[in-house]
Amino acid sequence: MSSVEVKPVSKSKRGYPYPAALIFGVPGAGKGTQGEILTNVPGFFHLSSGVIFRKLDLKSEEGQIVREYSARGELAPDDLTIRIFLNWLEAQRAAERFRPRDQLLLLDGLPRTVQQCEMLKDYVDVKALLHFDCKDEEAMIDRIRRRAVLENRIDDASESVTRKRFEVYHRETAPVLNYYKDVVKHVDCAGIHGEILIECLRHLVPILKESFPREL
Repeated sequence: MSSVEVKPVSKSKRGYPYPAALIFGVPGAGKGTQGEILTNVPGFFHLSSGVIFRKLDLKSEEGQIVREYSARGELAPDDLTIRIFLNWLEAQRAAERFRPRDQLLLLDGLPRTVQQCEMLKDYVDVKALLHFDCKDEEAMIDRIRRRAVLENRIDDASESVTRKRFEVYHRETAPVLNYYKDVVKHVDCAGIHGEILIECLRHLVPILKESFPREL
């Protein structure tokens, strides 16, 4: 399939760059679970690239391209990924589900390459990167396998594709850690959900207070 032509997104919209924190780690580390919990805490808005991609119309050119790459365990093209993300984000802002004046944007699964970091820097101001440390990748692969059954996630069903995703993560995504090395915060993803949440909030609450100061 030929690549789609991507037109640049206008940078003239008000509010850029949005204060943001990244939820980062290998596939299956629990990023989405914590993001969904945090988005129910006032002051946070979680946006997952995986969720966005799964909601794309598979009959559209964008949906077909993303699906083709995902089925191989590979990353969608950088320019297409950023365009889809920004369009989705602005749709959430227009619908007032995302309120950039009082919500810290939590990005899950984005950026996934250093090039995407560069493409995003005019749109998001990354205050922290929460790195979900994983010492047992086989446990993560097993978690993904169970998730595929429980959540009917076709993209997680093939173990060979899952292992390819880990290879791609280490080759293309892990360098993002060095790009944001000054704001990396480590979180042990082996704990129970409540423990991980507390650790995330320990890093995020000061950023929230600094980004959106309120009069006492």
